[in-house]
Amino acid sequence: MGLNPDFFSVHGSSKSGFFLILLLSLMCLLLGNADAYDPLDPNGNITIKWDILQETTNTQFVKITLLNYQLFRHIDRPGWKLSWGWAGDEEIWEMWGAEATEQGNCSAYKSGQLPHCCEKVPVIVDLLPGAPYNKQVLNCCKGGVLSSLTQDPEKYGATFQMSVGRASNTKGSLLMPGNFSVGVPGYTCGDPFEVPPSKFIEDQGRRRTQALGTWNVTCSYSQFRAQTSPTCCVSLSAFYNKTIVPCPTCTCGCPGLPTSSKCLKVGEKTPVFHDLDQEVALDPVVLCTDHMCPIRVHWHIKQSYTQYWRVKITVTNFNFVKNFSQWNLVVLHPNLRNVTQVFSFNYRPLNLYGDINDTGVFYGIQQYNDVLLQQGKSGNVQTELLLNKDRTMFTFREGWAFPRRVSFNGEDWVLPQPDDYPGLPDSGILLGAPTNLWVLVLVVSTCYLYYCIGIIPFF
Repeated sequence: MGLNPDFFSVHGSSKSGFFLILLLSLMCLLLGNADAYDPLDPNGNITIKWDILQETTNTQFVKITLLNYQLFRHIDRPGWKLSWGWAGDEEIWEMWGAEATEQGNCSAYKSGQLPHCCEKVPVIVDLLPGAPYNKQVLNCCKGGVLSSLTQDPEKYGATFQMSVGRASNTKGSLLMPGNFSVGVPGYTCGDPFEVPPSKFIEDQGRRRTQALGTWNVTCSYSQFRAQTSPTCCVSLSAFYNKTIVPCPTCTCGCPGLPTSSKCLKVGEKTPVFHDLDQEVALDPVVLCTDHMCPIRVHWHIKQSYTQYWRVKITVTNFNFVKNFSQWNLVVLHPNLRNVTQVFSFNYRPLNLYGDINDTGVFYGIQQYNDVLLQQGKSGNVQTELLLNKDRTMFTFREGWAFPRRVSFNGEDWVLPQPDDYPGLPDSGILLGAPTNLWVLVLVVSTCYLYYCIGIIPFF
């Protein structure tokens, strides 16, 4: 049965209808792939490097490296869980620097040493700090945590090694596995592709060796794949307006709905969790609020001086069952190119597009506030910024002094609607001039109008 030509007819033109459908299809395709692209980190990804160091008839000695090439998104506890699918009957005989979560069915071996893992799809986890020395390799044993490039460039990678063999006596080269996954929500991995062999330095740089073969796997992140609803929000306030603009209602869910996180009201008994860095991620248990978000940032315009203005940022954890280690906050604002001083936080600009320096990363100071604790009296971190006023653009009007975009640990926050931003009073605002000076101007103007001209002013 053929298609009816009228199916493609739009306003009497079959050609225009066909091209309209084609255009819509291309838009859907582009938008479907756009969720993994972050303009603040356009080249960010996690790369899995598979190096074959030695190979015999039925055995390979392999080195695997995970590299986090993301500027501000990191892997927190419980850490990465790398998995892949073998192309044949391969098995892992030995492993150093990591371990398989399941040994699997190795009953085919009746005597002698059993393989480390006989699973068709092995799941590999990093060893914990303090692992036995005979199980360690260089750059291992961090509990699956990968830092971002910005916060700690020395801890953005992880390495382990393994010996791979066949269960049968079939001869021939072992095939590259596929269907890779890092085991962290939001990440999707592509197919392996061969790259020039990795080279390794020995004898203090006097000798270089290289792998027999190297394959890379690229894994990208999408917030839409990680969760179906937002996880954080922004509230706003300013010294020139008594109104505090809260997070939008039901930003991360509505209290009482089955799809929302479990929440506890003020005064309710708080559950006791002895280990908040557990190996299994717990579902959020948050404080009951109108927004129901685990994390909230508050941006307060604190003060205005002649040449500078000051902002206070407070990040609050409403989650009872989660500590955030190595947290970071990314802010987009045009005046960040004029940051003079940052108190209590580390700060690094993200100069992604040449001279457009409007984005920066804030993160905690090590062993001071680099861990955002669970909901409670200590469940917040604060900083203040001192920024120089750029006279070519600076204003308090139309919400210009509030951020354009905010993200926490790489997750975008929901901002209030611009119409709800704290506005300037109708009578104007003091933009940096001392209050006493304006009062003096007002008094002098009143005296001049009354005594010199005879006009009684109405204020």
